[in-house]
Amino acid sequence: MGLNDMGNAPVKEVAQAAAVSVSGTESVAAKPKCKACCACPETKKARDQCIIERGEDHCGDLIEAHKKCMRSQGFNV
Repeated sequence: MGLNDMGNAPVKEVAQAAAVSVSGTESVAAKPKCKACCACPETKKARDQCIIERGEDHCGDLIEAHKKCMRSQGFNV
């Protein structure tokens, strides 16, 4: 067993732990059933209109609502 072999063991353990964490969150959100451009049209329209009229800085609540909707559809945003 060389030095490289010993150094890789903790990395593998960390990678496995990360994979467990990621797979745990993926089970909550299903795989997207449509393209991102087609998901959540209601919140997307409201968000876009607000940004056009008022600017991004004034539309945080609508931006977050759209992100929440996208996550519920299985997108990682």
